[in-house]
Amino acid sequence: MQRRGFRGNDRHGRSADPEELLAKGLRELGLEDALAGDERLMVYISELMNWNRVYNLTSVRRPAEIVTRHILDSLSIIPYLVGKRVLDIGTGAGLPGIPLAVASPERDYYLLDSSSKKLRFVQQTVASLGLDNVVLEHARVESYRPDERFDTVICRAFSDLHDLYRHAARLCTPESRILAMKGVYPMTEIEGLEDKSVIEDVFTIHVPGLDAERHLVCMNMAAEQAG
Repeated sequence: MQRRGFRGNDRHGRSADPEELLAKGLRELGLEDALAGDERLMVYISELMNWNRVYNLTSVRRPAEIVTRHILDSLSIIPYLVGKRVLDIGTGAGLPGIPLAVASPERDYYLLDSSSKKLRFVQQTVASLGLDNVVLEHARVESYRPDERFDTVICRAFSDLHDLYRHAARLCTPESRILAMKGVYPMTEIEGLEDKSVIEDVFTIHVPGLDAERHLVCMNMAAEQAG
């Protein structure tokens, strides 16, 4: 597996080395030892940039920003995962599923998306990275019927907590956790929930190198158990 070296500019136009940014970020997240010598995240970034020229998989173009806004952002939620089976709803270009699968190979990741175009990229990338703990699921979440429920359900794409919980709860066990990755604190969305007891906690997430707010909304099955 060859890693293609490249440099880019950060959002202020300054020269930035994506490999150095990634290494520094992994140290801050406590993942340096687990990913020592593993080049697959850099290969993923390179593949994403190449495909993005034609398929427009992400609006983030600069390598340094891909490191912070996609890779490190995805990896920042590892401490909040529970269980072995993880579902990534609306994975798009494989985020956060692919970085998580690289960093925590002890879990099985199911990457769900309705876009054939995006899943073609994910399929090729999963194969090139040699990830044997990733399963692709081509479906809309509304119609998705897995054979087995999940321990953790993650989503970066849903804009509304109410809809996410409505679709994700049936895919969970009573002990499962739903994780919604958000930017600013989603006060309006939380207020819009019919049953606020499903909110387990809202964590402020530190993403190395990212000068923007990140929050992780953790929801449980309390309402489902009570019902």
